[in-house]
Amino acid sequence: SELEDRPINFPANPDLTYSRPTVKSLTFDGQTSWTVFKTQFDVVSSANGFNNRVKASQLVASLRGSAAEVLRGIPSDKLTDLTTIENALEARFGDSHFTQFYRTELKTRRQKPGESLQALAADVKRLMSLAYAECPMDVRESLAVQFFVDAIRDEDTQLFTRLMDFTDLKSALAYSMKCETSKIASKISMHARPIRIEDNAEKRKDKKFESLLEASENFLEILAAGKKSAPRRNPNVTCWRCYKRGHVQLECPSDSAPRRNPNVTCWI
Repeated sequence: SELEDRPINFPANPDLTYSRPTVKSLTFDGQTSWTVFKTQFDVVSSANGFNNRVKASQLVASLRGSAAEVLRGIPSDKLTDLTTIENALEARFGDSHFTQFYRTELKTRRQKPGESLQALAADVKRLMSLAYAECPMDVRESLAVQFFVDAIRDEDTQLFTRLMDFTDLKSALAYSMKCETSKIASKISMHARPIRIEDNAEKRKDKKFESLLEASENFLEILAAGKKSAPRRNPNVTCWRCYKRGHVQLECPSDSAPRRNPNVTCWI
């Protein structure tokens, strides 16, 4: 047909001529950090060899959700201008508006119950990158150590780590973890030692109780035997063998004593 035979000759725009991307482009929806995304986007654009005009087109194509809504406020003739697009996104999603908020969060950050020291250090590092992004790395590390130590929940671990005066977060974290581990091991040892002492004390108590119980049983046996062998005494009866009151003739202790009866008279 005529359309099929007609050659297609579109003038090539040198600004839009670029090689096929070697690194996959990213997307931004406004829910994550704009500063972090921009850093990643710049790296990807540099790896793919984008110029500013292509970079602007790629940035527009990467926007999603509320971030894409920002394009409505940009004139159509400026949608290929990289600086205009980046400024609009910075004004809407930039972290500079939240710098004071992040700094306040750092100052009030405390280790939560059950939160590990590793998780605490990672969060402090994240907040540092947001609150003090403009500071040199050595200054950020020194500040991170201070905020990390202040946030440690255990007072002993906090004190020992502070006294070491570390200048980097990694060293402070490693030392605080050693302190925490040593304290846990010490607590286990302290709890285990009284248990052994208590066991020995209980054994001694048991032996002493058994000795007292055995002595009591022996005493009761002797007492019972004494009661059986001793004659019963009754002041209301009279023995017809020894003529003494308090026992009967069958229980008379004097078997050889002659029988006497005051009521009987001998005629011999």
